[in-house]
Amino acid sequence: MDKSANIDQLIEQFKTLPGGLLPLLRAVKHAVGYIPDESVPQIAKGFNLSRAEVHGVISFYHDFNTSPGGQHCVQICRAEACQSMGSRQIEAHAKKSLGIEYGETTKDGKVTLQPVYCLGNCACSPSIRINDDIHARVSAASFDQLMSELCSPVTNDVGAKK
Repeated sequence: MDKSANIDQLIEQFKTLPGGLLPLLRAVKHAVGYIPDESVPQIAKGFNLSRAEVHGVISFYHDFNTSPGGQHCVQICRAEACQSMGSRQIEAHAKKSLGIEYGETTKDGKVTLQPVYCLGNCACSPSIRINDDIHARVSAASFDQLMSELCSPVTNDVGAKK
C-alpha cells in the first residue's frame, strides 16, 4: 500500500474523533516515520481545515517532522533545570561530535538530533532521550559512550558487537 492510501485510511479512522488531528498526526508518524509534506493537503481536506491550520499544528509540536529522520532520535532537554545543570554544554558537545545541528541527521543516517523542552527528569539533570529511553546526569563522556553503543554494528543475533 502506498503512503497516500495509508494516510487516507488513517484520516477515515480519526476524522470523526473530537480533536482527531493530533491522534491522526501521531498515527501518520508511526506508520510512515514522518509527516510527508504532500500529505498536508490530503489531511486538510479530510478534516475540513486549511493547509495552514494543519501545517501550524505540525510545526508547533517538536515530535512531528516533515522529512525522514535518522535511524535513532536523540533529544537533549533544554528546560531550565537541565540548563542549570549543564545541558547547554552537552548540546554543544553533541552538535560538535555528531557534526550536525538540531533538526539535522548525521550523514550515515543513524542519528537525528532534536531539542526537547522537558523530559520530566529534572532531579537528574541534564537529561537526554534516545528513541524512547531517558538517560540522566549525562556528561560529555557518557554522551560519547551512549553514541558509541547506539552506532556500533551488531554482528549476530545475540547482540555481540564488533
